[in-house]
Order: sequence, then C-alpha cells, then structure tokens
Amino acid sequence: MKNTPIATFVTALALTGVFASSAQAVGFSFKTNYSAALTGGDIWKGDIWLDSIEFDGITINKFSVVEAAKIVSNDLWTGSNTGAASADLGDKATVGLKQEKLTESGAVAALGNLNLNSIIDTEDTGSFAIDVMFDKAVDNILVWERGQNSKLDIQAIDYKGNLIGNLINLPRSNNWTDAGYSIDTKEIGGAQKVSSIGLSLADLGLSSSDSIFGYRMISQSSYQGPDWKILGTTDATPASVPEPATVLGLGLVAGSLFTSRRRQKSA
Repeated sequence: MKNTPIATFVTALALTGVFASSAQAVGFSFKTNYSAALTGGDIWKGDIWLDSIEFDGITINKFSVVEAAKIVSNDLWTGSNTGAASADLGDKATVGLKQEKLTESGAVAALGNLNLNSIIDTEDTGSFAIDVMFDKAVDNILVWERGQNSKLDIQAIDYKGNLIGNLINLPRSNNWTDAGYSIDTKEIGGAQKVSSIGLSLADLGLSSSDSIFGYRMISQSSYQGPDWKILGTTDATPASVPEPATVLGLGLVAGSLFTSRRRQKSA
C-alpha cells in the first residue's frame, strides 16, 4: 500500500528511464477510455470499467483477461501493513475483492475483469513474483499502476508455462503515461492518480510468431509497492490450433489454450 495513446503494434514509443535487464525495453503510450459507475465525490470509489484504448488513430475494445494465477513467491502477511501483494478494490466497487492474504483464486478475482478499480496492491517494501495467465493469446499487454511512483519487472510466458523472451525492468511509473483517471481503494485514504504503459512482443524480445498466454509480474523490496492491473490485447488472427494443453507450472488447468501465428499488424 502506498500512502504518500500507441504508435502501432510494431512501432512503439520509447519511454525515458533506466531498464536494468538483459535487454533494454521500450514501451508504448495509449489512451484509456473508461466509464465510471458513480459520479461526484464517489467517482473514483466505484467500478471504473475499461471501454477501449486508443493509439495512433486505432481503437481497441476487445481484451484478454487473467483466468489463472500462480503465486511463485509473496512476502508473508502477518497483519496490518505486512506482506507484499494483496487484492484491493474501490471503496464502493462491486466487482473484485479485498484480500490481504492473497490466494491464487484471489489474484484471479482481482485481475480477471475489466474493472480498473480492482487491482493487486503491494506494500511499500514487499516482494512478490506472480504468474498470470490469460484466457486468450495476447499480442500486447497493458499495465496500469496506482500512485505513479513504483516499478515492476515483467517476463512473458508461453502456452506451456515457460518463461520466454527478456526480463523487462520497467521504469518507475511516473515515467509512464498519465491514464486520465484516479482510484480510491480500501487500502488508502484518498484518490490517487493512475499511470499506464503497454508492451509489445518486440519490447519483450519476441517475434510475431511467438504465442504469449501469460506474464510473470515481479516486485522487489526497493520498488515502492506497485499497485497494478494487467490486461492483454487479444491476438485477432489465430491461424493454427494445437491440442489443448495444461499450462505447466501453474498447478491448475488454465482452460483450452490455443497457440497462434501472428501476422504483422498495421494501421
């Protein structure tokens, strides 16, 4: 807990900041279009539904959501502001949950919807690694961070559950794009602004032929507690369908996941 739009699918807007990983990352900026369920002084306390995103004159309104999660590591919660990742939602939100001792099903309940006011909250000095898997193959990921002062590490996962591509150290979220809205959740005492960033396959060191179904999200104790939401843009052109696979390493079946061949996207 913290107290204190896109070029093309292939060409991304480089962001400032230091990326200390095996490869230097670029990210892209996008505009968040949303509908708030409440108005007036409660606007940032209720459900905030993602309608679409815009970049370079393109509007996307179909998304992949998280349907499975594996907690690889998460600092132990022993009460109050201890531990690392937990589930959080708006003070008056109706979709999502509040869960301090985060379970894998709790992570899915927080992330597996389009309510931008249903998030994973991280304590300021907390460390975690959480694998999140999507219901469909994705060609870009979209990340929102509440508070605009934290960092995250991200690495892609294929349909077998293998980590692939580069581990990306995102810059602190004050270097991301202002998402144009705020949220006021149960973990904090007032509304805080939200930042956003997108990553393409190329940003992650992957090619258009790679099939991505998930990501490992990592926070270290020096990252100042990222409070985040993640969604994917759905690969619109699946071309090959293998036998349904059990996602290895997740400890549960993530559904009938399909690999796909990606073609070059253009405006």
